[in-house]
Amino acid sequence: MTFSDPTWAGILPGEPKPFFLESGQGERSAVFDSLVTVLLSADETQNQFGVFTLEAPAGRTIVSHTHEDVHEIFYVIEGKVKVFVEDHEGNQEARILTPGDFGYVPATYLHAFRAEGDFNKILGVCTAGFERFFQALGKNTDDTMPPMPPYIPSPEQMGQAFGRYSNIPKFDQEWKE
Repeated sequence: MTFSDPTWAGILPGEPKPFFLESGQGERSAVFDSLVTVLLSADETQNQFGVFTLEAPAGRTIVSHTHEDVHEIFYVIEGKVKVFVEDHEGNQEARILTPGDFGYVPATYLHAFRAEGDFNKILGVCTAGFERFFQALGKNTDDTMPPMPPYIPSPEQMGQAFGRYSNIPKFDQEWKE
């Protein structure tokens, strides 16, 4: 795993203009056992939305959390992903998504997900700016596969990333399977 200045710096145009990326290109960061690649940021969409992929092996459920103003979609490209959502009345739903399946979580809804296939790839679309959360939480890399060993951010790095991107964790959440 390489953590020096990535060669991808500047690959996104940083302004709204047409561009293309080849498979594997984008702004990549290692986050725990996942590789997150930003394909489109708030800079290119005039603060409309961000687009990224997340690749990961089967693993643990990520920390349950809410966002004050971030909407997220999950579109599974490869593998199997279980998405957990709790509405404002405390009703829970868990859904397995497989290739071609889509899930949406509006802002303020408690949610989490778990990669369950041997190899999993999700296309995510989010409210503009949140796509940079993964770079703040992880470590920029030139690698094109999920990190091995995983990259574990320090508690300080996690706290800063969660605070900066209004990601509100709920560590004691229990989900109905």
